[in-house]
Amino acid sequence: MAEQAAESTGGTAPAGTAVTQETPRALAAPAIDFGDVGGRVLDSLKRGDLGFAIGLVLIMVVLIMPLPAWLLDIALALSITLAVLILMTVVFIRKAMEFNAFPVVLLIATLLRLALNLAATRLILSHGHEGTAAAGHVIQAFGGFIMGDNFVIGVIVFSILTLVNFMVITKGSTRIAEVTARFTRDAMPGKQMAIDADLSAGLIDEQEAKIRREDLQKESDFFGAMDGASKFVRGDAVAGLIITAINVIGGLIIGMVQRDMQFADAADTFTRLSVGDGLVTQIPALIVSTAAGIMVSKGGLKDTMDVAIGTQFTRYPKALGMSALLATALALLPGTPALPFLLLAFAAGSCAAYVTWQNNQSAAKKSQLDQIKAKQEVPVQEEPISQAMKIDMVRLELGYGLLSLINNENRRLTDQIKSLRCALATDMGFVMPAVRIQDNMQLPANSYAVYIEEVEVGKGDLRPNMLLVMDPRGEEISLPGERTKEPTFGLPALWIDPANREEALFRGYTVVDPPTVITTHLTEVVRDNMSELLSYTETQKLLNELDKDQQKLIAEVVPSQITVAGIQRVLQNLLNERISVRDLATILEGISARIPRMNIEVARMLSSIQT
Repeated sequence: MAEQAAESTGGTAPAGTAVTQETPRALAAPAIDFGDVGGRVLDSLKRGDLGFAIGLVLIMVVLIMPLPAWLLDIALALSITLAVLILMTVVFIRKAMEFNAFPVVLLIATLLRLALNLAATRLILSHGHEGTAAAGHVIQAFGGFIMGDNFVIGVIVFSILTLVNFMVITKGSTRIAEVTARFTRDAMPGKQMAIDADLSAGLIDEQEAKIRREDLQKESDFFGAMDGASKFVRGDAVAGLIITAINVIGGLIIGMVQRDMQFADAADTFTRLSVGDGLVTQIPALIVSTAAGIMVSKGGLKDTMDVAIGTQFTRYPKALGMSALLATALALLPGTPALPFLLLAFAAGSCAAYVTWQNNQSAAKKSQLDQIKAKQEVPVQEEPISQAMKIDMVRLELGYGLLSLINNENRRLTDQIKSLRCALATDMGFVMPAVRIQDNMQLPANSYAVYIEEVEVGKGDLRPNMLLVMDPRGEEISLPGERTKEPTFGLPALWIDPANREEALFRGYTVVDPPTVITTHLTEVVRDNMSELLSYTETQKLLNELDKDQQKLIAEVVPSQITVAGIQRVLQNLLNERISVRDLATILEGISARIPRMNIEVARMLSSIQT
């Protein structure tokens, strides 16, 4: 054999040596790594979306393909477990939005029950004549446990469960879902405005406002979806009732016509199987319907159901006490079993006594804490030295008679000072420092004083309930009143009663109120001292607040050509001449163009001096 193999390959081989013919590479079959393929499949199944899609496909397959009895038992157990899981999740969540996938879960659970209903129907009608185990042991167990030896009892129990699910729980849940969805959508504009108001007031930042808007949108979408998802439960209850009736009627026809069964045997077998199937599917449907009702009924609850219900039931111990008295009275009625009512009376009375004792203890502790807090003296916080040494750039001191100008509801003085700051910024490009207003008991009642960097630069006397009248022509004012001098420019003026305002305006006089007098005086004082009020820090702020397009200009000029202090000096000189510095970019361009020339001139002067 070895020699023949050697001849076929065109050569010789020594005796005892096995010769194999090499297979050409083009004809060799590719090697399949089954371990690698299995790993890829496992990795694919680990993906949640793929597993979810496979689960939906399997449910669709159940609608089409027949299902073995043992696999139907597993699927029915899964359906019951899923229903209990949904109910327990709904019970333990704090608010409905924690389980916002509930409409999708409700749809899948409903589709699963309908698929299992159809699979059970196929088994019942195909193999029902073989016995009560034809559709699996789960349906057999439910049918035998509920009905016993009388299928009429099973029919009545199934009918009652269906009516409870359809007429009570499902109908109420549907109505609550409709009303909640409508009210939630109607309330959305108001809630959006509340979020915008909190954002404008500075109570929340932009990120928090965005989160609240997203939560509001999710809440609206959730209750809208629940409005439609509640129809799944209602349709499931109707479909379960119709499917059970079809199974009974179809089973009787098949059993008597095709399988030659007696009416009694066919009725007992197929009714037992049909009702067992209906019970197996209606009990999970009832559980899921209850979960849907709890979900849409949670409303404003912020805690889990046990905490909320327990807290609210025990909030009023008088209600528990009255319940205990009523149960005791019912126990004393002739012919009534006393033991159950006495046990309930004892439980309610004990709970009422415990809650009352606990409330009294809490009230006593709270009273003791309030007394301790009242006895403790609040330590006076010492004002920091830095605050005592702080210098007010602009300060306005008022006598006690002028405090009504800032304490009234209109707050006209403070509003006019705010307008003054805006006007100076627009007109001169100068941001006036904040004005500190304080009372000074050492001033006369109707006097005020203006300070710039702790130095008094102006003062005046006012009549807070009168108007100041001046004649722009410089003539004598012929109105009754108190003669004085206008505090800003020292012009002759007259304090008149507000009743003469119209007559003064008719004669062409200038009429101003006391807040305007102070604001005018403050305006002139600030304009005269703008150069002193423009500090290094304010200059730096003006540079930082320039547009992004001008920041490159600032980077080229500062500090290579001129420092911030130098720019401050230039701006101070301009303000001292009452020249606006609002166009700061043009001023910087002028500085940038002038400084090289100045450097050349300085260099020439130095060279001439040296020569």
